[in-house]
Amino acid sequence: MFNPFAEVADGDTPDVNLVEQAKNGDRAALEKLVLRHQAWIYNIAVRMVFQPQDAEEVTQEVLIKVITKLGTFKGDSTFRTWLYRIAANHVLNMKRRNAETRVTTFAGYGAAIDRTPDLDLPDRKSLPVELPILVEEAKNGCTMGMLLCLDRKQRLIFTLGEVLGATDAIGGEVLEMTAENFRQCLARARRDLHNFMNNQCGLVNTHNPCRCPKKTRGFIDEGHVDPHHLLFVPEHVERIRDVAGETVREIDDIVERQHAAIYRDHPFLQSSDQIRWLRRMLQRDDVREALDLN
Repeated sequence: MFNPFAEVADGDTPDVNLVEQAKNGDRAALEKLVLRHQAWIYNIAVRMVFQPQDAEEVTQEVLIKVITKLGTFKGDSTFRTWLYRIAANHVLNMKRRNAETRVTTFAGYGAAIDRTPDLDLPDRKSLPVELPILVEEAKNGCTMGMLLCLDRKQRLIFTLGEVLGATDAIGGEVLEMTAENFRQCLARARRDLHNFMNNQCGLVNTHNPCRCPKKTRGFIDEGHVDPHHLLFVPEHVERIRDVAGETVREIDDIVERQHAAIYRDHPFLQSSDQIRWLRRMLQRDDVREALDLN
């Protein structure tokens, strides 16, 4: 799997070559360039807006901006820095999506979890998927929702630095801040999540009563988990820790290491119709005007 923050593997075409080919009307090069980065932008987007459908829309908006501005890329930075800077600016300034309009504080989020009753898991015979998959969906949805308690900038910095493994230097380049500033902002975001999870989440602190299996049925009853339409557990699970670079960070508190590991254990998600959407997008007038595609 391609890592957006690492060097291109031997034998693969570098981004800058694909950019030049795309600028010269090479449709195949443009498709390869977009597909190389699409899933990574999507995984940023879904942590910004929560709902996969909204994340797909955000991803498409970002990629349309990238393609229509491709002619302005002059190589002053790496293409990846340029692309992810566009993505970062977009997600920081875009209109609020559905889940963001219901955003709450950590205190409010914790109270909502506490109000969800502890129940036995439903009868497995009544479900279209296995019980462990439902528990995984509940865990991923709950921890993904915690990110909405961070403000947008904190959420983005945590996603880039802690989840996807961007170094402080790369994160700073993308967000146009110093590496030290990026590191400090990441530490604050990490601390806010750590404080909440250490006081609330049984995955991190075994003294906490909240347990994913006990909350799963309540989440189903409240409509947060739909056994017939899973949002965060794909059929073939690929973990973020397996596809994203591992950045060594100084984390003194073992609890902080635990909560970071939970997020890196999230599935690496794929949007639903990558190829079909890309082909449709390349028929847009603004895209065709930007690049004389053959």
